Amino acid sequence: MNHFLTTLSHNHRYLLRRPNPSFTIRFASAHYKPHKPPPPQAPPTPPKPPQKPATFTLHDHTWEDPYSWMSNLNDKVAMRHMDVYMEQEQKYTEAVLADTDRLQSKLQSEMASRMSSQLSTPPFRWGPWLYYRRVEEGKQYPVLCRRLASLNEEFISHKSPTGGFDFISGKRIEQKLIDYNQEAERFGGYAYEEVSEVSPDHRFIAYTMYDKDNDFFKLCVRDLNLGSLCSKPQADWVCNVAWAKGGQALLYVVTDQKKKPYRIYCSMLGSKDEDVILLEEPEENVHVNIRHTKDFKFVTVYVFSTTYSKVFLINAADPLSGLTLVWECEACAHCIIEHHQGYLYLFTNANKEGQSVNYHYILRSPLHSSIPRKWENVFIDDNDLVIEDVDFCDTHLVLIVKEGGRFRLCSVALPLPRNKDVFHLKELGLHFLPLPESVSQISPGPNYDFYSPIMRFTISSPVMPDAVVDYDLSNGKFEIIQQQNLLQERTRVLYGTASSVGPTTDKKSNGNKDGSWNDLCEFYGCEKHEVVSSDGVKVGLTIVYSHKRKKEGENPGLLHGHGAYGELLDKKWCNESKSLLDRGWILAYADVRGGGGRGKKWHEDGRSIKKTNSISDYISCAKFLINNKIIHQNKLAGWGYSAGGLLIASAINFSPHLFRAAILKVPFLDPSNTLVSPILPLTPADYEEFGYPGDIDDFKAIRRFCPYENIQNGVLYPAVLVTSSFNTRFGVWEAAKWVARVRERTIYDPNHPILLNLTTDLVEENRYLRCKESALEAAFLLKIMDS
Repeated sequence: MNHFLTTLSHNHRYLLRRPNPSFTIRFASAHYKPHKPPPPQAPPTPPKPPQKPATFTLHDHTWEDPYSWMSNLNDKVAMRHMDVYMEQEQKYTEAVLADTDRLQSKLQSEMASRMSSQLSTPPFRWGPWLYYRRVEEGKQYPVLCRRLASLNEEFISHKSPTGGFDFISGKRIEQKLIDYNQEAERFGGYAYEEVSEVSPDHRFIAYTMYDKDNDFFKLCVRDLNLGSLCSKPQADWVCNVAWAKGGQALLYVVTDQKKKPYRIYCSMLGSKDEDVILLEEPEENVHVNIRHTKDFKFVTVYVFSTTYSKVFLINAADPLSGLTLVWECEACAHCIIEHHQGYLYLFTNANKEGQSVNYHYILRSPLHSSIPRKWENVFIDDNDLVIEDVDFCDTHLVLIVKEGGRFRLCSVALPLPRNKDVFHLKELGLHFLPLPESVSQISPGPNYDFYSPIMRFTISSPVMPDAVVDYDLSNGKFEIIQQQNLLQERTRVLYGTASSVGPTTDKKSNGNKDGSWNDLCEFYGCEKHEVVSSDGVKVGLTIVYSHKRKKEGENPGLLHGHGAYGELLDKKWCNESKSLLDRGWILAYADVRGGGGRGKKWHEDGRSIKKTNSISDYISCAKFLINNKIIHQNKLAGWGYSAGGLLIASAINFSPHLFRAAILKVPFLDPSNTLVSPILPLTPADYEEFGYPGDIDDFKAIRRFCPYENIQNGVLYPAVLVTSSFNTRFGVWEAAKWVARVRERTIYDPNHPILLNLTTDLVEENRYLRCKESALEAAFLLKIMDS
């Protein structure tokens, strides 16, 4: 609270002059005492949860966990204590950040003003229909809609609820498929959808809704002609679906009580017969998944465990005819199978002839092949043009590639020439889509229509709002379908009327000369650096800053990191971050080992027993920013999400003096106990990533990098804001335990608070809640750096 103080000059003297200058009477307020400013309020006291030590032993190593009771979900007394403790933590966080209430409101207002006014997703065409989601005024959740493309070829967008009404004909041309506001009424005021699939005949939609009271996803199938829910199939604990028989049959995967996908069912719509079990894998470490090929002729079944990966094929025309094994390889290899004109295409990074490979490659095999099935290479390996992802349509193969560290998007005509078996990509006359500079990611869109020559992609950059692009493979031209223009405070949403830009074979073209991309390079800079890590390996570091605000050695900075599962670090432009950039902050992104973008080996060198490489890389990037005066030496903050939270928390344990603050969002902080005794289900990929505690070498490595077990004693830690949710796959107890132990072991300083902020719902589903949480995080960072 701001105090308004009035200052009185108590030594001011009033003089009465007499005729005799030597005689002066002085009046003074002998009993006057000046007002003293009120003493500063004592800082809020952090909560202290009870300690109930429990002892664990593995590999002759014994350790004690005083806060293990927080994860005893079946202990009602412990859960009551946990509820009380969580309430205390929330009140403490609110008290510490009370002086930022006005700042939070200002930040939230800024961020909300940058939200896209567009309340509809760009429509995508599938067959005769245009599908899209839009938000009605005053409603919390969107509505899934469709309209016949023939009724409105010059479709623009839905900027109001009347967007589905044709005022010329006086007819409503829009069909509402699912109103998620009504779904929220069915599910206790909460609407969260995990998967949804429209049948290939466009008559049904299958989708799963989260039942918060029972903590599972419920399968719903809706008849789009009637608008009503089908009586069959009905199932709980459903995690995935795939259509067969042209929409007459639905395959779905269910999980066990530990949320492990283990059983596949087939349900015939309109039939009274019970659903048939196609596959069951009850073993603890075996998981299953399904997806349909893009031409809907097959359903692929993926079975993966800690020792192997297998892919089976189901004939979609006869889903009860059985499963055919078409591929088998080592554990945790990435495998995607597609079908195209009598050939199976496999996109994978599995070992070749027993030897590990660094990048993905494409194999193909005739559909009706001899047993054992033979797979052949499609393209000759090229280290200068690395395939990152693929997408198919009937006439083309589209490749997302990396060339010289830059993302590119190109297409190859299908079928491939028959004069040879294997091809060099560059000899196929690739058509490249012209792209802006600093592209950080290219993501395929829905692309359901296998027979359409138009495919959709999202182009992301640190200095450009995401651009949704339709790429016409028949002529090589593209249209920007949706992209927010922050400079004009509007969103460009076009369909069928956008100016088209042609293809290029010039690999130096960036596609920005005509000004078609709404980038922000005039105002914000993006630089890329190579940082030498502790063992000599070069690590990519991207920094983003305001041209006007950058000052050598003076700027505060936020260093992002993830480094897990071989996933790309998200570096795309974020409207919320503009509030920090415009206040002089520098945003930095460390592409540490364990993450994606540099091949399989880059991932393997940062996982399991090599996880400390990720931490060393991150610390090296932090030191680089400070030593090169890009960021002020006392104003560096870290930021990590999920497994990235483990990275930042571990870096703090190794070098707490480097950081002034950190934000850990739904972090994984206690792998030591979680991997040994999982409360929530873990996948084989989780164990591959962090290690198998049953293996003594893996166990020792886990103990070395575990953030919860390596908090330093008697050291001042940076201020940390931990955000968690009761819905996170890494339980809220991980965050609570870490916060409690940091306070217990480290030096207490009210200017370095350790805070835990809880969200009760999935914030990602509500953009206003996201905005509010982002404002709180930014206010926390600004407060700490100014303190």
